[in-house]
Amino acid sequence: MSEVYNWQLGRKMAYPHEEAHPRWQFAFVFNINRCIACQTCTMACKSTWTFSRGQETMWWNNVETKPYGGYPHNWDSKLLGMLEKRNSGGQVWKTGQKGPEKPYGEFKGKTIFEAADTHLAPEGSQRAVGYIPSEQEWTAPNIHEETASGKIRQRQNWKDSVQLPEHRVWFFYLQRICNHCTYPACLAACPRNAIYKRPEDGIVLIDQERCRGYRKCVEACPYKKPMYNSATRASEKCIGCYPRVEGKDSALSPNGEPLETRCMSACVGKIRLQGLVEKEEDGTWTKASDSPLYFLIREREIALPLYPQFGTEPNGYYIPPRWAPRSYLHQMFGPGVEKALEQYCCPDRELLAVLQLFRASQEILFTYKILKGPKIGEVEATLPSGEKKTQELFNDTVLGFNKFGHEVVRVTIEEPTFERPGKHVNSI
Repeated sequence: MSEVYNWQLGRKMAYPHEEAHPRWQFAFVFNINRCIACQTCTMACKSTWTFSRGQETMWWNNVETKPYGGYPHNWDSKLLGMLEKRNSGGQVWKTGQKGPEKPYGEFKGKTIFEAADTHLAPEGSQRAVGYIPSEQEWTAPNIHEETASGKIRQRQNWKDSVQLPEHRVWFFYLQRICNHCTYPACLAACPRNAIYKRPEDGIVLIDQERCRGYRKCVEACPYKKPMYNSATRASEKCIGCYPRVEGKDSALSPNGEPLETRCMSACVGKIRLQGLVEKEEDGTWTKASDSPLYFLIREREIALPLYPQFGTEPNGYYIPPRWAPRSYLHQMFGPGVEKALEQYCCPDRELLAVLQLFRASQEILFTYKILKGPKIGEVEATLPSGEKKTQELFNDTVLGFNKFGHEVVRVTIEEPTFERPGKHVNSI
């Protein structure tokens, strides 16, 4: 085991391979609050990549309902239970000391790599604590869809269940693709060295010629995103639509402009923002305040990693839902939840402008610029603490630029109104 630095945990951790980082890293932000579970992203991915024989139960992109749903079933609760069993009472965060490279404090528990030191599977030691889901667990990707959690003891308390900051009865949708982790468990566990992380963009791929279908990657990945193909007898996973990221689509990228993935560009609810973040040789993020991803993830910390305590340093980030119980959100996204929700419930001028860039263009946005407009109003916002705050609204315009510095999107806060002349029979 080597020692690598995981900024999401705020400390060094054990990892089976030496530390190495790409020059650019594929990353994305999902805004859970906007998702309507229309599954357009799921079908966009399915129709593009997993429509062949042996891929019938493969869903590289899926949208599941929390707290009871999951694909495979109960993937997260099962692994959380395994880690708690191996480190009972020790899976906790120390949030007293924070800094630029430990924004959420320090995780004092054991990651899936560290917990593997004391765990022996029937066939021997593991490189990461995990399990292989049963065939039954891979069925019904939408099991428990829209199943709520909570109890209403008296009918007259129904009104209490829909009060912010937390609802008594709640559920939310969780959108998932491969996180293309900085320290992938699938790569660490593969005995064939068939899995690799691309140095140009950090996308994690499986070499289909080297893979022999041992399913060690399926076992080790805490998010269960590698999947076994019984027809080819090899594992497959989300490939980050790398031809689009490379700008190889001649119709959509005539000049080689990097594009967002299929699931991102098809999103109806405009909950998705994908991009590439620049990294230094030691793995730290290059400071880029005009990058939408850097602004949301590192500068404002409004977008949080999914289960950072697993230790893979996932590159998928989420703006948490504002109505779910905080204890559940802390378990899923770490101790940065309050800060994230405080900002989302009452976004300031710059944050509100950047939020307009979600799904505004098929091209990957590398930088943005805000053109300030006049003040157009004030609204009262309720913060997670229950405090009331006045939010000022400005009619700013946000511009998004692609890899080559060309403007590809221009969005104004106040949407324009178009009035058609009443010259037709069906005119309103």
